[in-house]
Amino acid sequence: MRQLTGLDAAFLNMETGRFTGHVGGLVLLDPSDTPSGTVTVDDIRRSIEARLHLLEPFRWRLVQVPFDLDYPYWAETEDFDLEFHIRELALPAPGTREQLAEQVARITARPLDRSRPLWEMYVIHGLESGLVGLQTKIHHAAVDGASGSEILSVLFDLQPEPNIAPPSERWKSEKVPGDVELVGRALTHLATQPLQAMWTLRRLPGGVLKIGASQASNRDGGVLESLDIRAPRVSFNAAVTPHRRFAFGSVDLNKVKGIKRAFGATVNDVVLAMCAGALRRWLLDHGELPDQPLVVAVPVSVRTEEEKGTYGNKVSVMMAPLPTNESHPRLRMELISEAMKGAKDRHGALPATLMQDIGQFMPPALAARAARVGTRLMSQVSDSGPIPFNLLVSNVPGPQHPLYVAGARVTAHHIVSGIGDGQGLNISLLGLDGRLDFGLVGDRELVPDLWKLMDYIAEEADVLAKAAPRPAKRPRARSRKPASSKNSR
Repeated sequence: MRQLTGLDAAFLNMETGRFTGHVGGLVLLDPSDTPSGTVTVDDIRRSIEARLHLLEPFRWRLVQVPFDLDYPYWAETEDFDLEFHIRELALPAPGTREQLAEQVARITARPLDRSRPLWEMYVIHGLESGLVGLQTKIHHAAVDGASGSEILSVLFDLQPEPNIAPPSERWKSEKVPGDVELVGRALTHLATQPLQAMWTLRRLPGGVLKIGASQASNRDGGVLESLDIRAPRVSFNAAVTPHRRFAFGSVDLNKVKGIKRAFGATVNDVVLAMCAGALRRWLLDHGELPDQPLVVAVPVSVRTEEEKGTYGNKVSVMMAPLPTNESHPRLRMELISEAMKGAKDRHGALPATLMQDIGQFMPPALAARAARVGTRLMSQVSDSGPIPFNLLVSNVPGPQHPLYVAGARVTAHHIVSGIGDGQGLNISLLGLDGRLDFGLVGDRELVPDLWKLMDYIAEEADVLAKAAPRPAKRPRARSRKPASSKNSR
């Protein structure tokens, strides 16, 4: 069996009737070149069945330790039903993008069944575009953004005809220890936690970290000074309901790279500038633009090459000001580039695995209660209470070549992430085959006009392209007149 880390378990412990801990995506498939001209639920089931030996998280069942004395385990199982996990539905005519997004939002709001492996898929027909939708759900306790991309590399093919090597041997269900043995393991783990805590604390810089950015970091281990970038509260920074909204769209990656080169920035800087401009317009629409910048949280993978294929969560977070209070797009871009450089410096001064290490030395029962109490307290925070950040923007890199599922070409893959109390809006995107595919998730009541925000993000790419500095023109060399025969003598 494989034990969850403290960070993995946190995504289980934070689940309530209003918050779910799974993530997923909406894949849009073009079935026009498949032999049948469509993609059926049986096609997807056959595709998944042929590669289950390569999809470890799809075979994992959760094993809880009695009394929450230790973090849960994943146990291999061969006893599950693909008909349960992979389902089919159709949209009513005409099958617009709004109808599709509404269906995705409803499916996203439903929790996964913890008595089974924690994943589901839905084949969605009836889209007016003629495409077929494939919605995926998998629990965040099993994967993060980087390991989720590894799963995609198994689910997707590089050509219409799949080339999956059969398993050398079929996996076997693992024997799950009884409660007495699980409690014994837990007591052994508890005995080592003081040592783990000492080791983690010794790895911290010899100072205090303030969230912000002015003076980056003293790499000799001194106090990490910073500007105060407290997040101003806006309407989507409130307690969430159980219901969700979803919106999606794509932006040409070459256009974004052109902006990146013009500003001397990164693709992620451009993405954040697009989001800053879009959020500024949205907040102005609602009459609530703060005088100070919003604060954005940006997940960062800390998975090493050796840890590829291990799944679970190997992630940290950078925080930086998002200059929604700046009206000029060129200045917004420059401010974001500067802020992200400072955020990277501060992030680099801390141990890469700090979030994982802190989770490991907290007693599991206490961690579970702390997560539940923390979630409850966040929902009770008054409108004037502090929040650590306003929203999360996650940018996941993906392959830049065509991909296929069951013989159908992938035309887009929009991430469907999660929200929680205090942060009722999430913007995630996946770079794939020359596009940035955006997926926006918001609370149904807090962000009723989510499509407007998605449209603003796409429009901000054009705004930044127009505002980008133009390369200086080289002076034209003066042509010399040929010397006359008189002068040349």
